[in-house]
Amino acid sequence: MNRTMFSDPPDLNYSFDPSEERAVDRPTTATPGMLSPAGFVVLSVALGFIMTFGFLNNFVVLLLFCKFKTLRTPVNMLLLNISVSDMLVCMFGTTLSFASSINGRWLLGPVGCSWYGFINSCFGIVSLISLVILSYDRYSTLTMCNKRGHYRKPLLAVGGSWCYSLVWTVPPLLGWSSYGVEGAGTSCSVSWKVRTAQSHAYIICLFIFCLGLPILLMVYCYCRLLWAVKQVGKVRKNAARRREYHILFMVLTTVVCYLVCWMPYGVVAMMATFGPPDAVSPVASVVPSLLAKSSTVINPLIYILMNKKLKQEVLLEVVYHMLLRREKKTFKKTPDTVGSGDGDAHNARKVDPTFKGYGLLFFMGLIRSR
Repeated sequence: MNRTMFSDPPDLNYSFDPSEERAVDRPTTATPGMLSPAGFVVLSVALGFIMTFGFLNNFVVLLLFCKFKTLRTPVNMLLLNISVSDMLVCMFGTTLSFASSINGRWLLGPVGCSWYGFINSCFGIVSLISLVILSYDRYSTLTMCNKRGHYRKPLLAVGGSWCYSLVWTVPPLLGWSSYGVEGAGTSCSVSWKVRTAQSHAYIICLFIFCLGLPILLMVYCYCRLLWAVKQVGKVRKNAARRREYHILFMVLTTVVCYLVCWMPYGVVAMMATFGPPDAVSPVASVVPSLLAKSSTVINPLIYILMNKKLKQEVLLEVVYHMLLRREKKTFKKTPDTVGSGDGDAHNARKVDPTFKGYGLLFFMGLIRSR
């Protein structure tokens, strides 16, 4: 790696001092605790990619969910909740760090930093808790034979995930710990480097209730599920059961990708909190942060690529519009007529152009109903 791209190791978090704010012009050389100009360019490109595709991918998921009625299932309500939280992160969080990276410094001061740290933490915890609930839903559906199809519990779970997240992300705004600038100085998070008993107590609780326990619950659910699947084997492996297993695999893939994206950041944050002051370098703080943000791009891709029902609906919609367009062109070129007399054009009447489309509509509806 090019040593000139990054400067000397900084603290992961540091406090604002208004008297130390510099001009908007980016420095031509790297200063201690900051990235070099080349490093800020790389960071800006990465954040721009995450911001753009994270927003677009999740927006596509929301559009598909609104368009196709068959996708509005109880389990998909939780996946939709993850997409909403990821899209909001890209809109109100990643945009701020992207603009700051272009300018080489944080632009919005202490209030903006607290806002950024709060919304990123809040939306990240919402996604994690939604995955925990999804894991339990798969566990209860496949092992306890719970009845599915009711929306009351999923909607309560969605509301509960937001309430739980607020419980753990509002306290820094009220004085229990705080949010501060981290890494290269262009993003904010919990003040990991503050060496006080109050801050350490909050960070320990945050890791226990917003990382440790959720991961343990997911591991327990999937271990029990894998054991149950192994016991059942090929017995009663009908079409409905196979669909449940496919949903299980999709949710499990989402969980694994989420943990791969967020665990490095958690490890670096713990090192910054309880390790030596200079244990975290700029690369070690920036790269895990980018990896965590990339989960907003990966989650919707998993949902789109692994959802059989979604792919079927999109394929049917494309085929339907292609055939319908072809039918319209055919009618324009050779309109069908029916005459009451031999060659009598006066008594001829046009056949309704939608008549030939009835068979196509019936065919598409039959496939969708299956």
